[in-house]
Amino acid sequence: MWLQDYDPLGSSVLSALVAAIPIIVFLVALTVFKLTGLKASSIALVLAVGLGAFVFGLPAPATASAVVYGFLGGLWPIGWIVLMAVWLYRIAVRAGYFDVIRSSISAISEDQRLQVLLIAFCFGGFLEGAAGFGIPIAICGALLVNLGFRPLRAAGIALVANAAFGGYGAIGIPVIVGATQGDVPLTELSRMMVLVIQGIMVFIPVLLVVILDGRRGLRETGGIALAIGFLVSGLQSVFLWVAGPELVDIIPPLVGMAAMAFLLQFWTPRTIYREAQAPTLEELRANHQPTTLGQVVRAWSPFYILSGFILLWSVPAVGEVLARATVPLSMPFLHQEIARTAPIVAETTAVDVVWSWGILAASGTAILFAALFTVLITPSITWRQTGEELVGALKQLWAPILMICMVMAVANVMNFSGMSSSMALALSAAAGAFPLLSPIIGWIGVFVTGSVVNNNTLFASLQAVTAGQIGTSQTLLVASNTAGGVMAKVISPQSIAIATAAVGERGKEADLTRQVLLYSLGLLAVLCVWVFVLSLVL
Repeated sequence: MWLQDYDPLGSSVLSALVAAIPIIVFLVALTVFKLTGLKASSIALVLAVGLGAFVFGLPAPATASAVVYGFLGGLWPIGWIVLMAVWLYRIAVRAGYFDVIRSSISAISEDQRLQVLLIAFCFGGFLEGAAGFGIPIAICGALLVNLGFRPLRAAGIALVANAAFGGYGAIGIPVIVGATQGDVPLTELSRMMVLVIQGIMVFIPVLLVVILDGRRGLRETGGIALAIGFLVSGLQSVFLWVAGPELVDIIPPLVGMAAMAFLLQFWTPRTIYREAQAPTLEELRANHQPTTLGQVVRAWSPFYILSGFILLWSVPAVGEVLARATVPLSMPFLHQEIARTAPIVAETTAVDVVWSWGILAASGTAILFAALFTVLITPSITWRQTGEELVGALKQLWAPILMICMVMAVANVMNFSGMSSSMALALSAAAGAFPLLSPIIGWIGVFVTGSVVNNNTLFASLQAVTAGQIGTSQTLLVASNTAGGVMAKVISPQSIAIATAAVGERGKEADLTRQVLLYSLGLLAVLCVWVFVLSLVL
């Protein structure tokens, strides 16, 4: 069994800096040299493999297996989910539903600042709670493009909006995993999330309108944005405090959407904001076709059918039945053949590395059934056209999915070689200042793996152990790890690849990264300071 070595260079700081090279080079390649996501991730993968093998000592067979494991994980379930989500969207477009969808949203408000709050914030939050895994970013980004937003702007808005909900995606699993891995009570962690992150989340809708329209947006729509932020975040806090994390992203954003739809029947902003390339108000009203309730229901049917299938898949009894069709593959040279060591874990622990091909249980399969059911009840699209849209989705997504596979390979090499843990341990050496840096570990975890769940699997235990050593609340730092990861979802390479693919801007990952990087880092900075303050009073 090969044991991870977190300080191969005899200096925790130097080892951590070397471990960070693939991440730093990836970001610099995108933001400074403006390389495509494929090129940047290829360079990062070569560096991760080289450093993992020759500096951290990961054996060559294990390195190769880690790369294969990354590609398998990128294809299934992530690539499968993204492909099915974009296919469903293309089916809705081919069926002619989007003229009605535009009309129904415009009937609530013609102001595109408010449309963003309805679609990217409220509807996107619900999709994150029901499905996660990039589905809200893909669907909401595509919806915003159809409403007249520039593609990369739509993608950036969808990414920032997702920051309000990423910690509770897919039925609260990130918090549940954090409690398990950090060995803290789930009830206590859920309540700590209220203190750590919900106050920040209140202002995400305000940030969205400022991104769109600056000071005028804040002046004219900041009030309703703040009200929706308080309503949704407040309801999330109630669920966290009373019931746990499972429904935090399901009910509150739906209530927020309903509240906005009701309020906007009686109030409109001083001026109606429209994106420069969107149809003008005159064009919008001239082309407006009266729609019946039945037409609106049919036009939105792909998305509530999607939600229904996703929620059905999340029912434990259904999940147990579907899981029987899972095909497990223990990864050679990795499964039970490498081990984490102290202080990442209390005692040397062999790592289970099993890729599971959940043929039926995967969320992407739920979307597949939603797409097929949508076509079945939609007379305006044929099965041949449905197949054409699937081929179109494959052509649209092959490069982004390949990029996701390479990013997953980088993540796995860094995880199994101990490089990710080396960075975390260097930060944990800050003693009393550690709470200030604690969210950064979560940010690194999600930037590398693309998942708040994986981040908590990696680092929740480290956060809890370090908290015990410095006399800080273990629950606080596990919550900090989760919240820091949420801020990284805005800039995670997986999220960037999904967003650019969904809005048809393949190859422009660098442009999108530059657009959202400061928001991710700004939110992270606020969180770091707030966690440090909490550590002094709790």
